[in-house]
Amino acid sequence: MQSTYSFDDLSGKSVFITGGGAGIGEFITRGFLEQGANVTFVQRTDASAFCDELERETGRRPTFIACDVADPDSLLGAISMARKTYGPIEVLVNNAANDSRHELRDLTADEWDHSLNVNLRPHFLTSQAVEKDMRTAGSGSIINFSSISYLLGNSGYPAYVAAKAAITGLTRALARELGPYNIRVNALLPGWVMTKRQRELWVTENALSEHLKKQCLNEALLPEHIVAPTLFLASNASQMITSQAVIVDGGCVVTG
Repeated sequence: MQSTYSFDDLSGKSVFITGGGAGIGEFITRGFLEQGANVTFVQRTDASAFCDELERETGRRPTFIACDVADPDSLLGAISMARKTYGPIEVLVNNAANDSRHELRDLTADEWDHSLNVNLRPHFLTSQAVEKDMRTAGSGSIINFSSISYLLGNSGYPAYVAAKAAITGLTRALARELGPYNIRVNALLPGWVMTKRQRELWVTENALSEHLKKQCLNEALLPEHIVAPTLFLASNASQMITSQAVIVDGGCVVTG
């Protein structure tokens, strides 16, 4: 369904999204397309059918590049391809993540490294790769997806939680460094979003009921709820917002 919100300045923007064909990412890709943006997204699994669907429904087709974000050469190559297709990157959305469960006693050093190479390193590498584009243009927006998992102190996936905490620190460091060039860097922290993966693996009636008790709003968080905040941070509507951790979780955690 077509969104009812409008961020007209995003029309024609070159947008690069990691993990843009599944989960929250597929809704973000659709959201930018609906605003008239030129979208390139990457993920490991084939998303050709998803692109066909978007083209039928929106009249616009994103550019999909198969890519493992844990492979620096593949990731940077995808950014280079996006630049050749749509010009310099103006909006970067670091969304890709893997929240597979793991325990302290079982996690090997290699598994720890792989988790950070998926959940943290791409945020740095992509920001490094697009910084020159944005600096030359005199503006840009980088949106790094973190999670409220580290604010809650969740157990069951320590490497993932550590990465999500580090993303907030990285965001604030980059915002300070890139601010003089009018490049804004913000972190977006979703709560427990009811994606297909979450519903298949971890959502039970009891678990969801207990989580909703922690929220101020007694409504399950859906992927659609994350789209407008992402577009807002990408657009000029948030032109004086940078170095912030923006939480979208129905009022589960509080900062300040």
